[in-house]
Amino acid sequence: MTKSRDHRNEAAHKNGCSHEHGHTHACGHLHEHEKSADALGTLKIDICIISDSRTPATDETGKWLKENIVAADKVEPGEYALIKNDAAAIKKVLDGFLKGGAHAIIMSGGTGLSSKDITIETVSPLFEKTLSGFGEIFRLLSFEEIGARAIMSRAAAGVIASKLVISLPGSKNAVRLAYDKIIKPQLHHLIYEATR
Repeated sequence: MTKSRDHRNEAAHKNGCSHEHGHTHACGHLHEHEKSADALGTLKIDICIISDSRTPATDETGKWLKENIVAADKVEPGEYALIKNDAAAIKKVLDGFLKGGAHAIIMSGGTGLSSKDITIETVSPLFEKTLSGFGEIFRLLSFEEIGARAIMSRAAAGVIASKLVISLPGSKNAVRLAYDKIIKPQLHHLIYEATR
């Protein structure tokens, strides 16, 4: 390593960085590809709520998403659908999303263990790339909030036709946790990687 590289590393450590190149440092600098991801501009997220019991008036999860997907974060809500636990309906919404202009879709509901919970079985086989870490991190964060019940969550995410598809539990708290802690901080980076 050259002397100049040593000096750069020393300066980085003094500024709270663990190494010269990294994804997000305490000192705030970014990789070139993260700068490119940030340059994507405002991204659009479609919303699909899967429930046999909710109506548009009682859908607190969908309402939360529409209120918290905001331009200030360089994201905006796209299409909204509220459908039953039905494979054909799920595939129809997903097909419309893939043909539309949104960059990602959040599907909420149908990820549990009951016989009616078919979202994962319907969507996951279509993934061209599976983001295994999404479900792992979500369940870890859920465990910190609700304990061992987190094992019943089969939340998943993946890429289909260069678009991001995220399947979450139906509860507003689960969606809030995933959106605030995982999706919002990484969305631009995920879309950039999925589309290049």
